[in-house]
Amino acid sequence: MSQRLLILQHSPLDGPGSLAPYFQARGWQIDVVEAAHADLARIDPLAADLVLPLGSALSVYDEALFPFIGVERALLARRLAAGRAVLGICFGAQLIASALGCRVYRAPQAEVGWYPLELTAEGAASPLRHLAPGLAPAVMHWHQDTFDLPPRTQRLARSALCENQAFALGTHLLALQFHPEVTRDGVEAWLAEASFTPDTRAARIAEIREGAARWQAAMQRQIARCLDDWLPAAGL
Repeated sequence: MSQRLLILQHSPLDGPGSLAPYFQARGWQIDVVEAAHADLARIDPLAADLVLPLGSALSVYDEALFPFIGVERALLARRLAAGRAVLGICFGAQLIASALGCRVYRAPQAEVGWYPLELTAEGAASPLRHLAPGLAPAVMHWHQDTFDLPPRTQRLARSALCENQAFALGTHLLALQFHPEVTRDGVEAWLAEASFTPDTRAARIAEIREGAARWQAAMQRQIARCLDDWLPAAGL
């Protein structure tokens, strides 16, 4: 019987990217739920083998405007309390931090572009070691919010602009602030919607495109190797 992946998607621009073919090639059944339009309260948080909340242009603190955020937080909190596997990306990682009782807030500076990770000692000993700068010289970042590190978790990575780039809880949770999943087509879609200032727009688009050409392949090769290690450790 194939294992089941539940993807919680929050916008058409923030899809699973390279992760969908990764899991498909390994025989997983993939169910994609459009979280903003689904009745999340009816989803059994423990039914899937792995839950993957993706990115979003929304903020966790937008809950008053978008009530599904609170329902999704409760779903993740129940799953995490049961020790079931969760992999979170960007907004998904922020929502996990919130589900674990931590504050999510606007960062002093938005982080948009290709920048290296700095692994902690714990990160260098974890599956995230495959994304060390010597193996993945830069990864894709696109976020304006950050969060406090949840209690009992391990910080795995930071960057020059963001102290909490990745964290883990035991072997069942891996939360990533950056975007290892995004394809070059996905980057182009984000650039088309980006709100860079008029005086920086052309330069920033050129810079991010150049980064995708230089570092995309290595990032996606290395996140696959990271998952090859993390999934068995999570019992999957």
